[in-house]
Amino acid sequence: MSPRHTVPVSAAPRVLDRVRASPDTPPGDGLRLLHRARLAAYVDLDGWALGLVDPLASRPPNALVLGPGVLAGLTLDDVRVRAGRLLLDGRPVAVCRLHDPTVPTVPTVPTVPSVPSLGGDGPEPDPPDVAALVGRGAGLTPEGDDLLCGWLAAHRATGTPTPRTDALVRAHLHRTTLLSATLLEAALLGETLPELGAWLASRGGPHEPARAAALTAVGHTSGAALLRGARCALGRRPLCVPHLPGAAA
Repeated sequence: MSPRHTVPVSAAPRVLDRVRASPDTPPGDGLRLLHRARLAAYVDLDGWALGLVDPLASRPPNALVLGPGVLAGLTLDDVRVRAGRLLLDGRPVAVCRLHDPTVPTVPTVPTVPSVPSLGGDGPEPDPPDVAALVGRGAGLTPEGDDLLCGWLAAHRATGTPTPRTDALVRAHLHRTTLLSATLLEAALLGETLPELGAWLASRGGPHEPARAAALTAVGHTSGAALLRGARCALGRRPLCVPHLPGAAA
């Protein structure tokens, strides 16, 4: 097919593998559209939220990044998988570039001298109240989930295993939205937004305030919650349950 009829994208390797491993979409209606906004859309890819985002949007680890303005020109009335390839309004997606959503490796410097730093050789952190956090809050990514994503990503960045918390998160994924569950799974694997990765890499340096501001600007509350969760993890502080509405449907 002519390149002008394809949809060029940038993809993370795990997202690409997920698309390739997905079964063919049955005839009729395409993949279920979970959410559509000006710069981002999400579809249900066999029980996993696949993002389609414009380059001006933040880039979640579960998303394909389309060219500038391409998403706005798509109706997304027919999104489907055929022979391991994603089709958007009948146009096959062509992966032209790969990107890596993995968190950077960061040093483990305690913020308080009496508090042990994180790291692979240290004790496992006490699990937060996962049951009270997962699905807590409104929207596609409830704030409680964003807090946990930041907490998990920071521990992955410092190489700190959290097996008890990981098991609790996996056991409660059914309590939140499909998109948020997908992002929590990504955080368990050490994948996150580039804004959080940039803040983690800048921590303790002259660019940290600017990176924190950029992260906080993501979404209505998501970026701020990610930052708060990561700071709690790095400072070995309890991850407090916010006063928010109950679990998501």
